[in-house]
Amino acid sequence: MRSRLLLFLLSVILLSSFTLKKREPQIVVQNIKIDTEINRDSIIVYAKKYLGTPYLYASSNPKKGFDCSGFVSYVFSNFGLTLPRSSSGYKNLGKALKPEDFKVGDILVFYGYKDRTIVGHLGIICEANGMQSKFIHASSGKAQQVTITSLDTEHYTKRFYKCIDVLSK
Repeated sequence: MRSRLLLFLLSVILLSSFTLKKREPQIVVQNIKIDTEINRDSIIVYAKKYLGTPYLYASSNPKKGFDCSGFVSYVFSNFGLTLPRSSSGYKNLGKALKPEDFKVGDILVFYGYKDRTIVGHLGIICEANGMQSKFIHASSGKAQQVTITSLDTEHYTKRFYKCIDVLSK
């Protein structure tokens, strides 16, 4: 009798632990990749927030200062783009654009001040007008800060290497 009672209780406990669940309808979610283009003007608006930030060699820290490549990589990283941290990383990056194809948000690449075999400076075009464009950059020159300069100054015209578009696919 005891064993029957025990068997009965055991089966009640076992059966009570199972419940019938309603079958939930399956929801199919399509994973659609949305191709969003970065707004070129918003890059410049963001970059201009740092006008006056001091020049600091080997830095990409807005609280301390920027060097030219630190500034460029910092600005573009805010828009999800990872670019080289060193200006030398731009030597073989991208296809050189013709001056008539320069756009706001393109990157200007310059030779070194004394050595025309290395890349020595970078900037971001903020007003596109071919070789008369203006660019924002962290200047190690007289300004010693993030500033806007005209490309058609002799200092930059003779050091100009290329302009690249890192935003178009």
